[in-house]
Amino acid sequence: MTETAAGSSVPRVPGGPAKLAGRTIARIGYGAMQLGHQKVQRDAALAILRQAVGAGVNHIDTAHFYGPANDFIRYALAPYPDGLVLADKVGAATDASGALVAAQRPQQLRDQVEASLTTLGAGRLGLVYLRRLDAPPGIIAEGDQQVDIDDQLAELSALRDEGKIGDIGLSGVSAAQLRHALPAGIAAVQNFYGVLDRGEEPVLALSREHGIAWVPFFPLGSGFPNRPHVASDPRIIAIAADLGATPAQVALAWLLAHYDRTLLVAGTASPAHLAENIAAGDLSLPAAAMTALDSLA
Repeated sequence: MTETAAGSSVPRVPGGPAKLAGRTIARIGYGAMQLGHQKVQRDAALAILRQAVGAGVNHIDTAHFYGPANDFIRYALAPYPDGLVLADKVGAATDASGALVAAQRPQQLRDQVEASLTTLGAGRLGLVYLRRLDAPPGIIAEGDQQVDIDDQLAELSALRDEGKIGDIGLSGVSAAQLRHALPAGIAAVQNFYGVLDRGEEPVLALSREHGIAWVPFFPLGSGFPNRPHVASDPRIIAIAADLGATPAQVALAWLLAHYDRTLLVAGTASPAHLAENIAAGDLSLPAAAMTALDSLA
């Protein structure tokens, strides 16, 4: 059962409402990557997915290359509640050793969508991101994996026309690539971005211009080595202490306030951290705190 707002019969909408894949969703969703890459036990994975949906989350971000995450999602949530958006990513795969490798060719993208439909037990994916691998962070496409983006978008557009996916998103793209891809109908962009690392601001500016949803990955800065982490930044720690919040909540609340089409899919395998992330949607940052946070990067 979905939680309701205190003193109200209205279902809770963490972070407030937004539009994605033709549906109204909560701006705070859940990213399933850790469920596949951190050897989370099955019962714990099912419990945290159910906790998320029970708290009002109706946007789950996943990928076939997240190991068993899609199986966990199916076991925990299928048959899927009305209004739940399943967002998938294509462009990478795991090899026999479990290492992440590029899978950028159009047929590979189609195969990944088909695999996710099967493992999720879904007839349709609400949104599919094309994860480009042209630049860090993460693996880089080489050799025959360096594929023209137009060929990739043509394949995803065909899958959309077939009804297998709803909307198309992009991940790991430059502003030039996003502008080039706009005629294909881009619903969301998922790039590395946070209060302490705003190198993708040109891509965000273009997303703002065209009303495209902005879904920052690793929004707390913890996903890659040598990247700043909000939990260890003394300036954010001080602001959080003044507000009676955690540094993670402050960083997530800043993202929600920075652009009204930002959607958060912070992932965690911890029930306590999930509750903390969802509660960030209730944190209102005073003007002085916003000014201080705006000046950090």
